[in-house]
Amino acid sequence: MADHAVSDDPGVQAQLDRLATLSPGADILGLERITRLLDRIGNPHRTLPPVFHVAGTNGKGSTCAFLRAALEADGKSVHVFTSPHLVRFNERIRINGKLISDEALADYLSRVLDVAEGIGASFFEVTTAAAFLAFAEHPADACIVEVGLGGRLDATNVIEKPVICGIAQLGLDHQSFLGTTLKEIAAEKAGIAKPGAPLVTQRYSDPLFPVMLDAAARNRTQWFAMGESWDAAAYRDRLHYRDDQGRLETPLPRLPGVHQVHNAALAFAMLRHQRVIPVSEAALKAAPLWAHWPARLQRLDHGPLLAPLPENTEAWLDGGHNAGAGEAISAFFTNERLEGQKLQLVIGMLSNKDLDAYLVPFAGRIAHIHTVPIPGHDHHPPERFAAIAELWGIPCTAHDTPTDAIAAIAAHPNSSPKLLIAGSLYLAGEILRLNGQYPD
Repeated sequence: MADHAVSDDPGVQAQLDRLATLSPGADILGLERITRLLDRIGNPHRTLPPVFHVAGTNGKGSTCAFLRAALEADGKSVHVFTSPHLVRFNERIRINGKLISDEALADYLSRVLDVAEGIGASFFEVTTAAAFLAFAEHPADACIVEVGLGGRLDATNVIEKPVICGIAQLGLDHQSFLGTTLKEIAAEKAGIAKPGAPLVTQRYSDPLFPVMLDAAARNRTQWFAMGESWDAAAYRDRLHYRDDQGRLETPLPRLPGVHQVHNAALAFAMLRHQRVIPVSEAALKAAPLWAHWPARLQRLDHGPLLAPLPENTEAWLDGGHNAGAGEAISAFFTNERLEGQKLQLVIGMLSNKDLDAYLVPFAGRIAHIHTVPIPGHDHHPPERFAAIAELWGIPCTAHDTPTDAIAAIAAHPNSSPKLLIAGSLYLAGEILRLNGQYPD
């Protein structure tokens, strides 16, 4: 299936089968195909509600979640387009805050695919066109659009007049598409900048300043960077944000991890540096507690998958897969949180991801590595994980499925009740399905 997407709904599955036949079957960047496709369906991207466009290596999805939470806390109706999905394809498209129904999804995919012959549009391009068509046909106060890959040549970058553009954390990922240096990747991400739409970003290292300044200058817009135009920090269990408009104090995000403070603050900065949609201070204060974003340091329920483990097992799930994600996730597991114990790590990772860079921050915090495959995808073999485990002087065991891995952990009653399942959003989706925790 295209992007390995399947559906329990026959109507949606029929369209996914059509998409698999038409799609080139690989990620391809460029705006020519999506532009032709959108033209054939009436250019719905030109009649969207006000758009908040978000890019970044890590944190862009969480930033979208905080944006949505703030807008909805203020009583606004919001469309959201994010990727990838975890369990159900429908997760990519929210219409007025709710996941698109199977019936509507099948209809929009069909309408796009009916005119897609000869274009060679990718899975993501067809999905983007279907989302924009749905958003254009349903009134809303705002639209939140997450970049799929990169920015400059991403299918979502056909949006001509966003309200504001935001860029979250930058790091090395997708180098075969975006470049091998941080400056090259930053330039691709900054490609979402548009004339008249303020560009709001996280704090970046000095070598990236010229990249962002150039993007803003070429698009005749302003660049508002964390540490320059605005700033934020966690202090005494509160999030403290400030900019030229004044100070804002909110609860810390419900989403775990210090990095979520920066993602929430980026959402605040985007909302406060645009003038199209007013958002109350009360809504901003509510957003950190309202926002939810699954498979990002998500505490798992004691569901079917975890049933063999003791009920007091603390199990966490995260789909991060690059160096920045490894640093953020490992930082969450402080000595205080681990209570002197070490983690049981269940992990699977795509072969095009830098396994060593991801795992390095976890050195000294892992008791046992349990490897699992990612069906339908090229993934790192167990031997790669075993080599790292040998260097660390810890055991490594290969399993055929996550269920087998959990059973093996449960078979050793003295094992740590601290568990992390990580390394891939594809794996995270399978974990949520097996544990009966479907994103809504």
